[in-house]
Amino acid sequence: MEPQSLFFSFLFCFSLTLTAVHLAAANSEGDALYTLKRSLSDPDNVLQSWDPTLVSPCTWFHVTCNQDNRVTRVDLGNSNLSGHLVPELGKLEHLQYLELYKNNIQGTIPLELGNLKSLVSLDLYNNNISGTIPPSLGKLKNLVFLRLNDNRLTGPIPKELVGISSLKVVDVSNNNLCGTIPTSGPFEHIPLNNFENNPRLEGPELLGLVSYDTNCS
Repeated sequence: MEPQSLFFSFLFCFSLTLTAVHLAAANSEGDALYTLKRSLSDPDNVLQSWDPTLVSPCTWFHVTCNQDNRVTRVDLGNSNLSGHLVPELGKLEHLQYLELYKNNIQGTIPLELGNLKSLVSLDLYNNNISGTIPPSLGKLKNLVFLRLNDNRLTGPIPKELVGISSLKVVDVSNNNLCGTIPTSGPFEHIPLNNFENNPRLEGPELLGLVSYDTNCS
């Protein structure tokens, strides 16, 4: 075979391989989102287009993808959904916006959400979510918006969140959190009313003079 033909054959094979990789990734993300769909009750059929037989979830309503067909947004706010979140969401490694506010989602926040390294916005406010705020969310180094207000969350505000320098908005008001309010890092500029109506939450912490987990047993 002539060098030129060999080169074009190589390019064709390489292109096929890249396509296969993208399709496999899209399929994996589709599987993760379909697992979420199966865990939710959807009386208004908002998720009707989420068909697992399609090669990619990028054609589904309320899902946005980038040019490589990787999921970057899930927009399901105010959609009358109930049920619970699933650990498989942690497989959406290019996800930037997870918008699930104003539903009736129950259960806990999966610790696997800490794997979403591209996440900019995590909006779970106005649900019925219980359990603790996972310390694994401290790994989200691109996070700007963390809105968990108006749920039934318990436990302390994880000190791991202090290390997210990109964080601009934190709202955990109207929960049942305990311990003290962090004051360092991004928390230095978060208004105190974003922590209100947590009867067992004390703060802000006084330069280490107050134990971090006080009132949190």
